[in-house]
Amino acid sequence: MLYLAHHRSTRQLQYTPASFIVYHAKNHVHHPRECIIYDIHPLNKEQVTALVQWAGREGWNPGLNDHELIWNADPEGFLGLSVDGQWVAGGAVVRHNPSFGFMGLFIVEPKHRSQGLGRKLWYARRDHLLSRLQPDATIGLDAVDAMVGFYAQGGFEPFTRHRRFQWEPKLPPVNQLHSNDLHSNDLHSNDLHSGLATSVSIRPYQQSDFHSVHDMDTRCFPGERTQVLLPWIKQPNAYTLVAIDRNQPDPLLGWGTIRPCLVGWKIGPLQAESLDVAESLIHALAKKSQATSIMIDVPDNNPSMTELCRNHQMQEIFGCVRMYLGPPPTLQTEKLYAILSLEIG
Repeated sequence: MLYLAHHRSTRQLQYTPASFIVYHAKNHVHHPRECIIYDIHPLNKEQVTALVQWAGREGWNPGLNDHELIWNADPEGFLGLSVDGQWVAGGAVVRHNPSFGFMGLFIVEPKHRSQGLGRKLWYARRDHLLSRLQPDATIGLDAVDAMVGFYAQGGFEPFTRHRRFQWEPKLPPVNQLHSNDLHSNDLHSNDLHSGLATSVSIRPYQQSDFHSVHDMDTRCFPGERTQVLLPWIKQPNAYTLVAIDRNQPDPLLGWGTIRPCLVGWKIGPLQAESLDVAESLIHALAKKSQATSIMIDVPDNNPSMTELCRNHQMQEIFGCVRMYLGPPPTLQTEKLYAILSLEIG
């Protein structure tokens, strides 16, 4: 891929939805060996499903429902690049709300790399997303270390690091569990080796919890993402649990989702009022799912969670840098213990 310097200030440019039309025209990339004709275009649902499958081949380990969840997040938020009519690259540019969008799932097929095509698609994706946001909006992405410099050329600045930890919880065999352990609607805190009060219980998410869950999420994420949040909570074969304090007027202390992936399970998001609540939710989610391998994407700007993962002998297996174009969002980072997804934020 050609990493050419980009000196324009993206905030001085004017973007309108009509600017997207120019991406349908045929363009040329002058490669040392040949002139490549390419076309940048929207992706349909089937192509987004294939893009998630590409992510699996790259070792990103997407969730089993991610193709549906990512598409439903923003059906207009996907661009691809084709060469001579063959689709060879794609990525997500999800508009979560008027003030925040996210770029992710950026993949170029291996045989078409190092030809400048990825660079063309990446800038087209960025500009398309900017055209769909308000002028003072922010865009986020998660960058592997090797790509930080390239994204910086496009106006993004590092904010924090996300570390993926893998955990193999020691759970009793299913035949040694009581029948209500897997199906209980009330997992008390004293069953989870935590220091929580006896008034606190952990139970499956209910529809009546959504207002409180949504309110906590808007404090841990840049604005609303209802079109993502509700399907994520209700996805098939996944579990969402909430921590409730019966003695509090606003009883929600935290919540989290665990979903099945190509390999093992992932916890995310995980949001809580305290480390004790987050730890109890982690144990409860592991117990509820009976997962033997769990991955968690943890932000460095909540160091208590990083310490917790290491205290539980979780293995750090991957890392990336969260970067922002535009004003960094103001979040209650002390309540965010695991992000929802590296692909859509």
